[in-house]
Amino acid sequence: MLIDFNNLNTNQLSSYTGFQNKVENFLQEWLSDKETVNVQTSGSTGTPKIFGIEKKKMINSAIMTCNFLGLKKGDKALLCLPVEYISGKMMVVRSWERKLQLIIAEPNLKPVENLNEEIEFCAMTPLQVENSLDKLHWIKNLIIGGASVSESLKNKIRGMNLGESNRIFETYGMSETLSHIGLKQLMPISEDYFTVFENVSISLDDRGCLKIFAPNVNAEVLQTNDLVEIKNDKQFKFLGRIDNVINSGGAKIFPETLETLVKKELSNEAVFIGLPDETLGQKLILVIEVDETEEVKNKISEIPFEKSFHKPKEIIFIPEIPRTPNGKVSRMELYKKITENL
Repeated sequence: MLIDFNNLNTNQLSSYTGFQNKVENFLQEWLSDKETVNVQTSGSTGTPKIFGIEKKKMINSAIMTCNFLGLKKGDKALLCLPVEYISGKMMVVRSWERKLQLIIAEPNLKPVENLNEEIEFCAMTPLQVENSLDKLHWIKNLIIGGASVSESLKNKIRGMNLGESNRIFETYGMSETLSHIGLKQLMPISEDYFTVFENVSISLDDRGCLKIFAPNVNAEVLQTNDLVEIKNDKQFKFLGRIDNVINSGGAKIFPETLETLVKKELSNEAVFIGLPDETLGQKLILVIEVDETEEVKNKISEIPFEKSFHKPKEIIFIPEIPRTPNGKVSRMELYKKITENL
């Protein structure tokens, strides 16, 4: 299914089943007289919520992304993210605003399996990218969001023989910022800092957490729980979420930082959590999505942790780490699963 927003004829929209039908339903909602659309949060950090977003602000967000990437009328894009969430809805809105040709693909783990032509734009989750490496050369501008990009995946991307015209970015954003407000290039340049869009201001609160003011998409200053390092007024580095910080024996441990280190050695999903401990307060645990083998245990034992208290007190091997519907690791569900089995 392809929707040409440069020559959109709503009378040609027919009834489909499954994902295509969901896309058409959202498009009908978008083209209606309503000033808002409903968006569902992922629920990765709490209970999923549904809230209304003004269409004009979604358009403003779309303009920022399209301008940053240099997308123009008639370019081809591919939608392979659920339209229940802001990520999928914004792909439709960007295509509508910039008059793109939008290819609709099922949002599964191999969404571009049948792609055999060059397209200018696509957004995928890290898991989708992991299963689509042989097709990335067809995509001129790829943005990866929904979860952090592992070091293992970054290394796979960097090892690919892609042309200089193929650009791959990691995104930073949330539902409240209408998808992302900044991008960090992974290929062909490898960047450490996210660069925010025009008309987006960033600052720190007294905890060292990021504050965002993006008036084009949200009138309020958004207070995050993301610990960051600010380089200048347009660039920052993500360090970890303050609500994920583990306090073990009085030492504050940032699990995301340790997970990045582990994923340089292991391609499997790895998550650090803190379990209650009478002596330490919280005991550092490493959960890995892989079968327990001597090879894996040896690799973990060789990881150069900076501090002695960064080394996990226990390693748990499980076949599957819980995730939200859009692919994010659900730390809350993982914590419940581990504690229930103690």
